Amino acid sequence: MDNLNTLKLSALYKAFRADEASRLADRFEVHHAPRHGSWLDMAEIEIGVLSRRCLARRIPDHETLE
Repeated sequence: MDNLNTLKLSALYKAFRADEASRLADRFEVHHAPRHGSWLDMAEIEIGVLSRRCLARRIPDHETLE
């Protein structure tokens, strides 16, 4: 689970009845991603690499890339 503040087990209680939410919450084992290694950070790094390697060298402009 990423560290976004909306990703909480309490969201189950907003979507389901309390007994059902509790049953579902008991089935989950939450593992938070490290802040420095979340999927969003990795995606931003990859976009930066592609931008530097492709747009700066091989592909002349954004329109050609698209």
